[in-house]
Amino acid sequence: MGPRPSSTVIEIVTADLAKALAFYRDLGLEVPDGAEDQPHVELPLPGGNRLAFDTEATIASFTADYAPPTGEGRLALALGYDTPADVDAAHAALTSAGAPSECEPFDAFWGQRYATVRDPDGTHVDLFAALPTT
Repeated sequence: MGPRPSSTVIEIVTADLAKALAFYRDLGLEVPDGAEDQPHVELPLPGGNRLAFDTEATIASFTADYAPPTGEGRLALALGYDTPADVDAAHAALTSAGAPSECEPFDAFWGQRYATVRDPDGTHVDLFAALPTT
């Protein structure tokens, strides 16, 4: 077997970097001031991975015949929280800031408090926390 990856970067190609970064800042990620003015941005994620953003123009600059995807986002992110109340609070804060809710918070049969919102590019962002065991 050859070399194995040693880190993970999840990338979102965005039509509006400022809107995307505002959403993920509201989600609680550390977005540096001025990042909106860059063509490529990487944010640290809990657990040591990173979330990257590229503008459509950045991708087009090195990809011949690039055409932005149509329709909603093509991946889903799932971000874990410490408590079920944190899921409710994050969902409320994001939807109050204008993020569409795909799934209101609920207690899932698999043992998590779970909710889904969409970012400005239509990417589904799942919010979850383990339910207390009794």
